[in-house]
Amino acid sequence: MPTEAQWEKAARGTDERLYAWGNDWADAQHSNSAKSVAKTTPVGHYPSGASPYGALDMTGNVWEWVADWFGPDYYAVGEARNPQGPAHGRSRVLRGGSWHHSSVISLAAYRIHQPPTARNNLAGFRCAVSRI
Repeated sequence: MPTEAQWEKAARGTDERLYAWGNDWADAQHSNSAKSVAKTTPVGHYPSGASPYGALDMTGNVWEWVADWFGPDYYAVGEARNPQGPAHGRSRVLRGGSWHHSSVISLAAYRIHQPPTARNNLAGFRCAVSRI
């Protein structure tokens, strides 16, 4: 899984866009969000929602687990460049919103946390590889 910082850069690019496709919400056009379908859709179903790096489904469909533990104030005290998150914790971070969530919760910078044992039809994961 990507780190939270890797996930956010893949979603927002270097111009810090609000959503992977840009700064304007377009309900049901670029992502499976806001109960437009009311269930998950196949990966890649919204090609117009691609991020600047070509990553698909960064907003909506399912929340995506990332590798980082959750720290409420970590970004205020952690590394400024490529932070790795706290070394331990009780819950892990999820990013991207799901098919169930609105434009506000689907913002690329929005994050939630859950214990690693949490299971529901709103969460999934993304496999990623870093090219150095």
